[in-house]
Amino acid sequence: MSNEAMRQTWAGAGSGWVENESIFDSLFTPFTEALASAAQLSAGQRLLDIGCGSGTLLAVAADAGAQPVGVDISAAMVDAARRRVPSATVVLADAQSDDLLATAPGPAFDQVVSRFGVMFFADPVAAFANIRRASTPGAGLAFACWRDDDNPMFTLGVDVLTARLDPSPAPPSPTAPGPRSFGDPDRVRRILTESGWGDIGIEPVDAEMDFGFAGTDGIEERLGTILAGTTGSRARAELEPRLGAQGWEELLDEVRASLRSALTGTSLVMPGRIWLVTARNPD
Repeated sequence: MSNEAMRQTWAGAGSGWVENESIFDSLFTPFTEALASAAQLSAGQRLLDIGCGSGTLLAVAADAGAQPVGVDISAAMVDAARRRVPSATVVLADAQSDDLLATAPGPAFDQVVSRFGVMFFADPVAAFANIRRASTPGAGLAFACWRDDDNPMFTLGVDVLTARLDPSPAPPSPTAPGPRSFGDPDRVRRILTESGWGDIGIEPVDAEMDFGFAGTDGIEERLGTILAGTTGSRARAELEPRLGAQGWEELLDEVRASLRSALTGTSLVMPGRIWLVTARNPD
């Protein structure tokens, strides 16, 4: 089963995430720290970051003295990660189907990590089996994925844009590749078990995501993350030509107004709810 649909999606969306790298890094700091702690990063460890994005975890691993290798299907993400962490090996590849040790030659991996990068596989069992084959016996796996609880990250402000799309996008299947596809912990456990991983742990982690981290009210920062996502990218591509420049700006003002209505203080703060998943490659 091919990941071509996700490859095409991230060919466009990857650049938006790179442009908003500092925003995402700040929002996700609590999750990055929890993930790094769970992975027990250490000097000399050969580490594989799946869906490495612009290189946040690669930088953390390098600072810990590990030997980081990143893989992503977005060329824009790969280029950004290479710039950010020159000491890391970063490859443009599909972790579901590519031979990871041939793509990034070297010893098998001692640790595998991912921050919101493993929910996009067309065949997740095949993907995690492929990743396990590139790992040493006893290697650890640690990743963060969104829970199926109400995460406003996927709705607040986004709903203003989706209401104007024609046709309006149907709610995604809970198992379709995408950011929310690992919301069901039983499904995650089943995928990892079927792909050969053991000692599986799935723990909830909650944190506040403050869009006003730079001293603003966070409205423009939130708008930037919306437009960087797949729905925002689709809305811009479809609605800006239809509405014209002025109409598009008026629609963005509607999004801003919706976001301001959610302010509870001086900045926009959202709850973030994830699963922190750990596992081990059996000896």
